[in-house]
Amino acid sequence: MQKTNLFLGSILAGMAVAAGAFGAHGLQRVTTNTQLIQTYQTAVQYHFWHAIALLLCGALTIYGERKMNYWARQSFLAGLICFSGSLYYLTYLRLNELPVAKWVVLVTPVGGLFFISGWVLLAFSFAKFKPSN
Repeated sequence: MQKTNLFLGSILAGMAVAAGAFGAHGLQRVTTNTQLIQTYQTAVQYHFWHAIALLLCGALTIYGERKMNYWARQSFLAGLICFSGSLYYLTYLRLNELPVAKWVVLVTPVGGLFFISGWVLLAFSFAKFKPSN
């Protein structure tokens, strides 16, 4: 599980950097809509921070309860897909002037709840930890 967390966190952090570069260089070339750019930047910011959270899950696995750490990882991944994924998709739809289905907007706060759950679960993974002396 530790290697999986570290692998996923590293890959997703790299993807966040690439997405951020696209937002800074590519997206700003095709639109001046500041709200659209801000939405995209929010997606990138949360994407990056929660890729780092996955790296934390991997690095701190030995200090916490494994099952809680696993569910923290799953929550962070679900949050990334729901929160950042929906904002990336929303940006794409609006950029191409396509209709936005209501579910797209409703998925974003669900992703936020997954992020919150992930942090709580990560905290609980340490609550059961008893260091050996």
